[in-house]
Amino acid sequence: MHALLVALRLLHIVLGVYWAGAIFFFVTFVQPSIRDAGPDGMKVAQQIIRRGYLSIVPGIAVLTMLAGLTLYWLDARALGDAWWSSGTGQAFSVGAAAAIVAFAIGMAVTRRSMLRAIALGQELPKLAEGPDRQARMAEIERLRGLATRGAQWVAALLLVAVAAMAVARYL
Repeated sequence: MHALLVALRLLHIVLGVYWAGAIFFFVTFVQPSIRDAGPDGMKVAQQIIRRGYLSIVPGIAVLTMLAGLTLYWLDARALGDAWWSSGTGQAFSVGAAAAIVAFAIGMAVTRRSMLRAIALGQELPKLAEGPDRQARMAEIERLRGLATRGAQWVAALLLVAVAAMAVARYL
């Protein structure tokens, strides 16, 4: 059992660092750079997606959550009712909830908006100048804004998750 706990904890922490770090870097540096690059920013976004960012990061997130939920379940099972009322149990609960909500927002808002904006952007060269093209560009901008706000929420929630889990054992 000890080896399982060590493996799960190692997996949860290493993958969690990757997940949170990828999101923090994206929100802090990549998204603003894409925005500031104007129309060329779409090319950068396309390359990030082509390299698998929107598949790899969610996959890492799922593995992180599975390892974390398994650790959570093992602790709760071993400690019973005392787990739920302890500071440690409460902090892990807040951290887990924040991470799960972050994942849901990332998938439902950020990922979906980015993929739709990229798809619309790829069709843009086929449209002649005029109202249809302007409407398409406005929709792309709306989706980019939605993706940005979603990613900012994901980053904020992951910060809560990381902070809660960092201090949980000491509460």
